Amino acid sequence: MSSRRGGGGGRITDEEINELISKLQALLPESSRSRGASRSSASKLLKETCSYIKSLHREVDDLSDRLSELMSTMDNNSPQAEIIRSLLR
Repeated sequence: MSSRRGGGGGRITDEEINELISKLQALLPESSRSRGASRSSASKLLKETCSYIKSLHREVDDLSDRLSELMSTMDNNSPQAEIIRSLLR
């Protein structure tokens, strides 16, 4: 049994790979994008994507820490605290 795309269980085509690479490129910020969608650049694109995802995780962790610090210095009943809670819902 194959876990590849498509119902027929056949191999993924070069065209499908190139389409997926193009879609992945479109999700990366401009500065991270590779030029071209050839198979030789697919490895580089995947590495850049992993690096970008890791940087997003670090950014989320940093923002979470900063938010926790802010909330700890704030009166829980203040309008500002209520605004922050409403944004987190």
